[in-house]
Amino acid sequence: MKKIVLLLVYSCMSLLADPKAQSFDTYLNSFSYQERKDMKINSVELTVMLEEGKVQLIDIRFKEEYQAWHMPFSINIPLNELPKRLGELDQSKLIVTACPHKDRAIMARTFLKLKGYDARYLSDGLIGLSEFLRGDNAKEFIKEYRSK
Repeated sequence: MKKIVLLLVYSCMSLLADPKAQSFDTYLNSFSYQERKDMKINSVELTVMLEEGKVQLIDIRFKEEYQAWHMPFSINIPLNELPKRLGELDQSKLIVTACPHKDRAIMARTFLKLKGYDARYLSDGLIGLSEFLRGDNAKEFIKEYRSK
């Protein structure tokens, strides 16, 4: 009887699991040059997709870092809170993870990918994005972003 109950529980759990989710081993075994390319997005591509409303930017820095400075069009979900805050992500959009230099963003993106999300990391980091959004680029981006 105990075996039957365990089998039923396991079966129910597998039905509830996201069909897009995969193990880290499976992900690594299928890693390719295309996946290496697909895991990244740069500031220029990001801003175009933000203007089009096709992407959600997740700043995965700690709360204090985000409070010190941030992009007003980003959502702060610290890396250590990401597993319990997945419900805040818009699964209809590409999720882009970002931090100043991309180290934590790569970990967050990999986690999301393994959970079945369409995710990339900002390859030039938040520092690169802030460099890109200066002067005319900032003016044009904000104008387009607000008009969506």
